[in-house]
Amino acid sequence: MNSLAPGIDATSPLPPRFMTTRLPKFLMILTLLAWFGLRAGNALEVGEPIPDLTATNQEEKPVALKEMAASGYTLVYFYPKADTSGCTAQACSLRDAYEELQQRGVRIYGVSTDTVGSQLKFQEKYHLPFELLADPEGKVVDAFGVPRLKGFAARQAYLFKEGKLVWRDLKASTAKQAEDVLKVLKANEANESNNAGEAGKPAGRGR
Repeated sequence: MNSLAPGIDATSPLPPRFMTTRLPKFLMILTLLAWFGLRAGNALEVGEPIPDLTATNQEEKPVALKEMAASGYTLVYFYPKADTSGCTAQACSLRDAYEELQQRGVRIYGVSTDTVGSQLKFQEKYHLPFELLADPEGKVVDAFGVPRLKGFAARQAYLFKEGKLVWRDLKASTAKQAEDVLKVLKANEANESNNAGEAGKPAGRGR
């Protein structure tokens, strides 16, 4: 016996009215996500290690992320599409602050689902001094839990220290990407300095 409403068979797509009146809210949300091609992931949590995988940079050279991030700071940021306005502003903000970031020991990797060729053109056009990782199959994107919409990665940023995540921005900025990262670095440096000062104080004597 067909339990569906009259005029609807088991193979027909459900009309919007039927969805809103019959399906639970969470099923409706999942349906809408599928409709718009959004692939949601579980983003890395602060304290988690950087994913252990090897990516390919703009020169088709392998980049072992875990190995490269083992010491110092490593910023891995994601952007939807090379050489588009927002992604260019994001990359150029990091380019313009690159010297200061380097002084603080920060390595930078930009990631998108673009091809190696597109990443190379993007890097050369804007004279980007850091590596861009080509991830057309979405392996790096998925490993970090970055959502994808119609195949494009969401704009997010992850900062690691000695291989462990210390900060993330799940709605990363464009023109202020470098500014946001530097704020975090300066705050971390201040905290480390305060902690070192407290550790160096002599313990109080009990009465």
